[in-house]
Amino acid sequence: MVLWSKEQDKPSEMSTGAIEAKKEGAPPAYHHTNGSVHPIILTDSPEELRPEAGDYELTEVTSFSERTEGEDDRSEVVVIDCRANAKGQREEDALLENASQSNESDDVSADQSPVPPAPLKESSFSIGLQVVFPFLLAGFGTVAAGMVLDIVQHWTVFTEVTEVFILVPALLGLKGNLEMTLASRLSTAANIGHMDTAKDMWNMIMGNLALIQVQATVVGFLASIAAVIFGWIPEGQFKMGHAVLLCASSVSTAFIASLLLGLIMIGVIIGSRKVGINPDNVATPIAASLGDLITLALLAGISTGLYKQLDHNNYANPLVCAFFVALTPVWVLIARRIPSTREVLYSGWEPVIIAMAISSIGGLILDKTVSNPNFAGMAVFTPVINGVGGNLVAVQASRISTYLHLVALPLGEPNPTPSKCPTPCTTFFSSNVSLSRSARVLFLLVAPGHLVFLYAINSMQGGHTSLTTVFIAIYMTAALLQVLILLYLADWMVNWMWGRGMDPDNFSIPYLTALGDLLGTGFLALCFHILWLIGDRDADVGD
Repeated sequence: MVLWSKEQDKPSEMSTGAIEAKKEGAPPAYHHTNGSVHPIILTDSPEELRPEAGDYELTEVTSFSERTEGEDDRSEVVVIDCRANAKGQREEDALLENASQSNESDDVSADQSPVPPAPLKESSFSIGLQVVFPFLLAGFGTVAAGMVLDIVQHWTVFTEVTEVFILVPALLGLKGNLEMTLASRLSTAANIGHMDTAKDMWNMIMGNLALIQVQATVVGFLASIAAVIFGWIPEGQFKMGHAVLLCASSVSTAFIASLLLGLIMIGVIIGSRKVGINPDNVATPIAASLGDLITLALLAGISTGLYKQLDHNNYANPLVCAFFVALTPVWVLIARRIPSTREVLYSGWEPVIIAMAISSIGGLILDKTVSNPNFAGMAVFTPVINGVGGNLVAVQASRISTYLHLVALPLGEPNPTPSKCPTPCTTFFSSNVSLSRSARVLFLLVAPGHLVFLYAINSMQGGHTSLTTVFIAIYMTAALLQVLILLYLADWMVNWMWGRGMDPDNFSIPYLTALGDLLGTGFLALCFHILWLIGDRDADVGD
């Protein structure tokens, strides 16, 4: 400490701090350093300026008016606190000792954002209990869609314009490309606290609804182009009327179905949070439960109505297509206003378009097999096997994505200990107990679920194939193999995308559900081919 007094012309040294003196009669001097100024009242005796160590006590005076008149003749010393040395060596040691605690406190005060909640700890029973009812509901939805497809495959528009079959997996795949992605995105946002306030919730709702309308319109248009190309290449024939019909049917079906399912998904996620259910376990299966049925019913009805207009009104189909395409800029403007959807609007097209192309290949397989009388029974089972695989893998992908958002390194940040490519054993028996447990639960749901769905189809006398022991054995083998491959791909793909800065909520589910459609349709066609080769043929069942 440096002392200045009216009796001294030069400073005298003391151990800590710094002082500033004022001359007699001068106003008090204030020197603000780190926010505090302490006036110290000294006695008249010069000897008292040299106290023994530990005897000198700093007295803080909050107001100069509190001093007595006798104190006016005394020297006044202002002690200015400094963060580095004003508190003394003992406080400095204490600060060093508690550095970690103070750093954490500073971080909290600088960043007032809420701390993300810890991942939910769920047992196998709780996971299965939450998943099984939406899974069965989704499965019965696919059964209903299969029954519808089994009926409409004989309608005129499906027999005259066979390219409509190519649209079926691509448009049914929209539930994975758009609705399940929407469900996963909103489930993750709800789990990490981004929908806790009414303002945040409505911003998420409006932005995501506008986003899926843009994506549905574009994907529906591109799916119709793919159907025209895949139908033209084998036959070498092109009819403009059929092409416009496919475009109008695909765009209008995708638009209306996505709007209805998007509203349903938002209600499911908000309701799940209010009743304490993890939205990851229920949102994606419910998206699929009504997705296939609504989309297929809309496609059959709209395409039939537009097909009847081909001979009477040449402008109906182009006007329908132009109307829905003209609405796209409106949805773009709404989606751009919300930061969470603006990024997806610009960067989320690659998985949706590639997934649509993959599903269209599955549609080409369906088109070539259903038109063959030997494979007529495929129609009723195609939505079921594709839907079950897509539903289960979407649940797992959504759970892995939520886990990474909660506990993993920031998106795209390199991992100091990068994980190796997983094996099927690590997918189902890894050190991450929660994710491996959910993978086992989902896989164990495949066999009993499909048995229930097959019994439902048989009870309603659907399809063109009787449920023999051979058929059930081959069908179950294909279904188990499909889900096994999909769960393994989900484990690898979600972590791979996360490490490369791609949000799995926006990228993984479209790829996985599209691969589920391709694997399911391909395995099912192989099953019917094997059944035909071994003589298990029942083409007249259900007619």
